[in-house]
Amino acid sequence: MRKLCLATAGVLALTCLILSIALLAARVLEKVVDLQVKQQMVLKNGTDVFEMWEEPSPPVYMQFFFFNLTNPLEVLQGETPLVREVGPYTYREDRPRVDVHILDNDTKVSSLNPKTYFFEHKMSVGDPEVDRIRTVNVPAVVAMDLATSTPMHLPAEILLLLYEEEMFTTHSVHELLWGYTDKLLSALHKFRPSIDSEFGYFKKTNGTDDGEYIMLSGKKNYLDFTRIIKWRGKDALNWWSSPISNMINGTDGSTFHPLIGIDEMIYVFSSDFCRSLYLTFDKYVKVQGISAYRFVPPMRLFANASINPDNAGFCVPAGNCLGAGLLNVSACKQGAPIFLSPPHFYQSDEKYVKDIDGMHPNKEDHETFLDINPVSCNGQTVSPLFLQSFALDKASATKLKAALFESSVITNTPFIIMVLGIIFGVIFVVLTCKPPQAREE
Repeated sequence: MRKLCLATAGVLALTCLILSIALLAARVLEKVVDLQVKQQMVLKNGTDVFEMWEEPSPPVYMQFFFFNLTNPLEVLQGETPLVREVGPYTYREDRPRVDVHILDNDTKVSSLNPKTYFFEHKMSVGDPEVDRIRTVNVPAVVAMDLATSTPMHLPAEILLLLYEEEMFTTHSVHELLWGYTDKLLSALHKFRPSIDSEFGYFKKTNGTDDGEYIMLSGKKNYLDFTRIIKWRGKDALNWWSSPISNMINGTDGSTFHPLIGIDEMIYVFSSDFCRSLYLTFDKYVKVQGISAYRFVPPMRLFANASINPDNAGFCVPAGNCLGAGLLNVSACKQGAPIFLSPPHFYQSDEKYVKDIDGMHPNKEDHETFLDINPVSCNGQTVSPLFLQSFALDKASATKLKAALFESSVITNTPFIIMVLGIIFGVIFVVLTCKPPQAREE
């Protein structure tokens, strides 16, 4: 009996150790998990992936911060503007995908993505209907631009004199976000109907979509999962002055292909920014106990054309290049003089920070980042660049943890087998070294 146990322990120890080493060397089980992930991450009717893509479960929040101008009279006399940051005013964003169509033998998917905003009082500093902000009078600036650079210069000049529009205006947060009727724009509307009589930074975006998206399903190649190939019927933009700048690259930022590596460059197309963006790996992080990679926009993304020639196409009109960090999006905002920048001019030209008293850029508060789990392509995004965050809720985190645990058990099977081999090996050594007991009469 002792010899049988000794032989069994030895055979099992040797078998387990050889098997575990072979599995680790060939990465068989890891490849099996990767293959399973690749096959599952396809937009196809009736799958969990499709349902989660169509009705995203993690809540999306838009947080708006405003800079309240405190010294308007001094600014008109040439002094440095002094601003005070007010916010956040937080809105939950409901963004289901509707009018979904499967195209070209399940290889492409088209959809609309309407967004509806609901104010979250507990996550905000005040009441947007009550709180008032003094800021630049954008309608007046639009009229000034018309008065100097368009055939409408005469009526625009007359209306500016008639209404005595000031450079700064005060409105509630709600009006600045969702729109208010402006008397100057209303008058200009009579001369040019294309000019809207109302102004608001997010006017006409509540309850509406930004156009049809056509993206790849991932059926042919998992790397193409939800990659946008057309927006509003076109495969390129037309606002910028170079083919590179007008390219539509990446996904919409809510999903990415699985098995992302730290050496990859993550591309995102944002209609809010009127361009494609890219991010690179920064560091390893934990999100609600889930391992993730953090990707951030590199300095090169915000650099001026002298440092990054690819950004020359964003100099509009052609040759009119701004300093690092600023993007003139007037061309895609119906001519409104709107310039985008990171919050507090983070990673921007230092001169912009110095020109306004109240700017305090720092990495912790103002960096845009994307935390993504490399296997599931799920994670959490916080983007103060446009004040939007995708927060991974507890229910989604629990579901994701279960899926990751299942895959980790499979991929760690060789180590489990190795441990069993070591245990059997210890038993074999003990049985070999232990002297046999004298048989009783």
